[in-house]
Amino acid sequence: MAVEEKRAWIMVVVTIASYAAYLTVVLDRAGGASPAGAPYVSALVWSVGAAIAASILLHIAVSVTSPQEANVKDQRDREIHRFGEYVGHAFVVIGAVAALVLAMAGSDRFWIANAIYLAFVLSAVAGSAAKIVSYRLGFHPW
Repeated sequence: MAVEEKRAWIMVVVTIASYAAYLTVVLDRAGGASPAGAPYVSALVWSVGAAIAASILLHIAVSVTSPQEANVKDQRDREIHRFGEYVGHAFVVIGAVAALVLAMAGSDRFWIANAIYLAFVLSAVAGSAAKIVSYRLGFHPW
């Protein structure tokens, strides 16, 4: 497995785990009531921070275990990376539009922040999934 594919797997696993932990904490704090009333800011900050730290540590571990491949990228790796980033950025745009619509509708800050966070999560998962599929099934540039 290529190092870049391992990095995509790391991003998928870390992103899903941190978002699941965030949802668990926020829904637990809501206690059956509307989650908009639950304190969410600290959980969001901690889940994003933990995801960043875990991702960095796991990337370092992959680089240490495969030092000869850690910094080697060929043309195919660059094209797959670019393709995955394009797929992921689409979800950031969708999330920004959703947050804008929520703000114009006068929604609570909770929903706006969570729309943006969900967009980042979907961006990371979709972009990484596109990279993994490209590595596994072959990449065919358009």
